[in-house]
Amino acid sequence: MSISIQWITGGGVTSPKGYKACGIAAGLKVDRTDMALLASDRPAHCAGLFTSNNVPAAPVLYDKPLVAKGKARAVIVNVGCANACTGEPGRRDAACMGETAAKALGIPAEEMLVCSTGTIGRRLAMDRILAGIPRLAEGLSAGGGSDAAWAILTTDTVPKQAAVHFEANGRVYTVGGMCKGAGMICPNLATTLIFLTTDAKVSASALRKAVKIGAEHSFNRITVDGDQSTNDTLLLFANGAAGGSALAPGKPGWSEFLEAVSAVQLSLAQQIVRDGEGATKFVTVSVEKAATPADALAACRAIANSPLFKTACFGGDPNWGRVISAVGNSGAKCAELETEIYFDKVCVFDKGVVADEQANEALSSVMAQRAFTVRVVLNRGTCADAVYTTDFSYEYVKINGEYTT
Repeated sequence: MSISIQWITGGGVTSPKGYKACGIAAGLKVDRTDMALLASDRPAHCAGLFTSNNVPAAPVLYDKPLVAKGKARAVIVNVGCANACTGEPGRRDAACMGETAAKALGIPAEEMLVCSTGTIGRRLAMDRILAGIPRLAEGLSAGGGSDAAWAILTTDTVPKQAAVHFEANGRVYTVGGMCKGAGMICPNLATTLIFLTTDAKVSASALRKAVKIGAEHSFNRITVDGDQSTNDTLLLFANGAAGGSALAPGKPGWSEFLEAVSAVQLSLAQQIVRDGEGATKFVTVSVEKAATPADALAACRAIANSPLFKTACFGGDPNWGRVISAVGNSGAKCAELETEIYFDKVCVFDKGVVADEQANEALSSVMAQRAFTVRVVLNRGTCADAVYTTDFSYEYVKINGEYTT
């Protein structure tokens, strides 16, 4: 990573200049904060990515045309209810939520975005939401990023925040972010709810490029359970509060900006995996020397989403056969007598030669660790990729077996 990137200890979504946030308890959940508001002090450009689920939630349908215009400066979030599969009434609720929040901030309605997360198929508790909006607006502060990060959590156990400084063209800029997510994590374009901010001046078209590049190898490379949400939303705001000329592709400062955005996205994405529902392991799945990029990614995802592999990780069972089986079922070009498999540095399969007793003992030690890497070498080409995943534990089954009860 470039020396121009400096991580901010305790940094988050309000670390960049000109952003304020707030988190409150509006009574949507029991004994915890459950609504958040993030806003820029000045007009801002915005870009976003959304779920490709064919059953998108009402907030996604509300936000997409607004984000497409390239200008937005605030987002309001509720937990406890996804406002998904709620038909036309749900869309009206999303619009009412956004319009009311915009009025409370004194900004145009088209500059206010809406996000929801929680149970699918239930209407929002609009009385509590509308009562909470004035409190959110009044409570906005530059130090409110952490409160907002706590307020957007669902089954998460910890808030997820990150921020960096970077230098470009003689100025210091900042990129910050927060996200939520622990379950129903398997992306296509984006995953969970992610909010990124910067005080650099960047056009909407340039932001779109940055957010896609950053997401490709962060939020598009994680999985907890293979299920994609109806509400997935990633938003990146740029308000220019740090001054200076606009950062754009091909111009001075663009590579530094892109590196900063990508670094924050990767940090947040990995925090999601580490806090996966019931997770006891953080596993990096790496595939090398694949014939094509698509083959490398397909093999990675087949391993990372395999329930058999994930349960073996939980139990520390040295059953590497589940890895090669997943690769063979992925559609990637591969052959038994060409493939190598490593757990960290332990080779468990070498082109048809299976692990001996000593290697299996070493494998058991690797799998007992909190974090390890599974590396598959296909020896079919020069392409590589990596995906981050978790194990499946008893707690994961408990959480999702009782989610609505």
